Amino acid sequence: MLSGLSFQLSAFAFLLLAGCTTVPTEYREPPPLTAAERTTHNLAVLDRVWSLVNDKYFDAGFRGVDWAAMRAQYRPEAAAAPDEEALYRVLNRMNAELKESHLSAIPPRRAHERSIEHQPAVGIRWLILEGKRVVDDLVPGGPAALAGVQRGWIVTTRNGAPILDNDPYRPQLNQPVTYGFLDAQDAPHSFTLEPQLLDFVRREARPLAGGALYLRFDEFDRASLSWLSDRLKTAPVPPAVVIDLRFNPGGNALALSVAIAEFFTHRVAEGRLVSRNGHASEEHSLSWLSARYPGPVVLLTGPATGSAAEIFAHVLQFHGRAKVVGHPTAGAVIFSRFWSLPGGGRLQIPVTDYIGLDGKRLEGRGVTPDVVTPPRTLADIRAQRDPDIVAALNLLSRPAESAAAPANHAKARE
Repeated sequence: MLSGLSFQLSAFAFLLLAGCTTVPTEYREPPPLTAAERTTHNLAVLDRVWSLVNDKYFDAGFRGVDWAAMRAQYRPEAAAAPDEEALYRVLNRMNAELKESHLSAIPPRRAHERSIEHQPAVGIRWLILEGKRVVDDLVPGGPAALAGVQRGWIVTTRNGAPILDNDPYRPQLNQPVTYGFLDAQDAPHSFTLEPQLLDFVRREARPLAGGALYLRFDEFDRASLSWLSDRLKTAPVPPAVVIDLRFNPGGNALALSVAIAEFFTHRVAEGRLVSRNGHASEEHSLSWLSARYPGPVVLLTGPATGSAAEIFAHVLQFHGRAKVVGHPTAGAVIFSRFWSLPGGGRLQIPVTDYIGLDGKRLEGRGVTPDVVTPPRTLADIRAQRDPDIVAALNLLSRPAESAAAPANHAKARE
């Protein structure tokens, strides 16, 4: 993340550039390697990962880990890895020695899927509730939704076999898969579905009881920023907004800074960034034709709320601009960059640490909601009842407890 004037100029460029959408394409496996070629390739990837972390990781002390020893320790396992998936498991075990989020080696297939923002899938997202895999969300227009699968159904089998924990299965194009389900009446259903290249990122706007506007966006990027600003400016201006960040793992730092400005009439502090050389910079929101939305705001968070979404929640909560409802966030808050690896993989490295407005790192801590809600149950999902939204509406029905306008926060920095 850039700071100062260069940060602001980059943000304006970010907003003004027309998006260039990559046409989704299927990942093509490269030709198989001989045993000797595999060993040479594996060691080249390992050395590249180790060197990049050695040079770019934000903590030059490597959290007390003997990083020089890590290359020697993991080199034999990396050399012996029979394929890319096995190699990247070794690489990420090495990275995990630093116990930091946003430090991940991404295999070529998944790197390709990230670049096209699509992945082969049938469009089901499930939760483990009461020991069962419960369908919690469906990609609109995806194979599962079109076949008639419903939220609240229980996934029982895949291709006739029970689904195991830590199952390595990944859907592939042109490889139909048969799922077994139990519906709300425990009646069995079976569908053979053809995986398609799907985008799981959602943007959704709908009215709630009392006139509040529900807004869900699953990534901080230029498209979501434009979408959010438009919804906040739409006449008549909604009397309150409930922003669902429970599926939002983060995104672009520039979009984050501009999104924060949508809820204030002036620039506000966002926190402090600390680079590898110890330089610290104070960051502020960046207003660019923002909505300056004046109404009450409630944010919904959960364990999948990460990175930029956590900073968004932290800043609005700290400044008294929003109440946070739900469950603690992921605690994965470091600014990172990506580098290419031999063979098409990518490496994400934390390059700048983030210190919150309370003077503490959010990494490993996350954001604690103002109102912690009970866990959802299977009965909740089947009844289309969302305890987090219920709690948000209860807050909004008590104006003295909702954040109707920017306020000075009483907490001091440490």
